[in-house]
Amino acid sequence: MHAVSQQIARLERETGQHLVEKQGRGVRVTEAGAVLARSAGEVLTLVERVEAGLAGHRGVVAGPLAVAAFATAARGLLPGVLAQLRTAFPDLDVALSEQEPDAAVAALRRGHPDVAVVQDWADDVLAVPDGLSRRHLLDDPFDVALPAAHPLAGRAAVTVADLAGEDWIGWSTGQICHDWLSATLRRHGAQARIRHTASEHSTQLALVAAGLGAAVIPRLGRDPVSVSVSVPFDPQPTRRVFAVWRDSAAARPAVATAVDALASHAARLHVSP
Repeated sequence: MHAVSQQIARLERETGQHLVEKQGRGVRVTEAGAVLARSAGEVLTLVERVEAGLAGHRGVVAGPLAVAAFATAARGLLPGVLAQLRTAFPDLDVALSEQEPDAAVAALRRGHPDVAVVQDWADDVLAVPDGLSRRHLLDDPFDVALPAAHPLAGRAAVTVADLAGEDWIGWSTGQICHDWLSATLRRHGAQARIRHTASEHSTQLALVAAGLGAAVIPRLGRDPVSVSVSVPFDPQPTRRVFAVWRDSAAARPAVATAVDALASHAARLHVSP
């Protein structure tokens, strides 16, 4: 905090303006400070655009590249992509971090990571702010996982209404899929009885296998289902998976190459039954 105060004091001396002022026990940004912050953002965007243009002129796929992805994509899509990039471009230094879509998009706008793999739903579209571009990678269908002895386990397909009285195993509160499951159950008149929550699909499937409820499991990155049964929904719920990046970095070969690799690998994935 002391280092931040010193930097602000230095900027105030250089600009001859008060950038922050006391407000109660804290501080708030002055109008001059807000103008400077906006201008700084524009300057950083311009700098990145120029750097990307120069990198594009060199045409070399190299240097650091930070990628963020939600958990299922980090498991089911990114390992193959990262291995492909490492083999093809040994001078490219890619680092992966797991992030929920909203957090990844917010971080992307702040300048880190360089590319984010995110998801949304047709009835809950993820807002992509100005200054960012997106590319569709794949559609990821969901099935319902049931205990092997469940009366509906042998069905060719089930509806949400068929499962209206079930206990459910869902994602942790605050995750995008948790909110989707709750809203979907309510929309179809089913009780949103989410008894157990877990972020990992393997944990959800273990709870299903123990007879503790049903779970909605995406096909991307799914574990083999052994002691539980996977049954398609009718109609089939599907989420959309996208790559997102800053417009100002679009000319950078590393970014364009990573997005192309994501799209190529996604096209080869088998997410059908």
